[in-house]
Amino acid sequence: MKNSPNNTAETIAKNVRNLRKNMNLSQEEFAGAAEIDRTYASQIERAVANPSLAVLCRIAEVLNVELRELLD
Repeated sequence: MKNSPNNTAETIAKNVRNLRKNMNLSQEEFAGAAEIDRTYASQIERAVANPSLAVLCRIAEVLNVELRELLD
């Protein structure tokens, strides 16, 4: 199933990780800017955590992208 929760989490994980690295941000710098714990940022990037909409919005803001870009 294309839009299953697992596929969506993996898409978000891949996009967040790639965008963060493209901005040359460490996970710690990224987490601080997004106001989340570094371990939580790691869990998001490994598709272990399911971030809330509020967290996704903060992540998109830090990464300077539209929210939809995290989901594509």
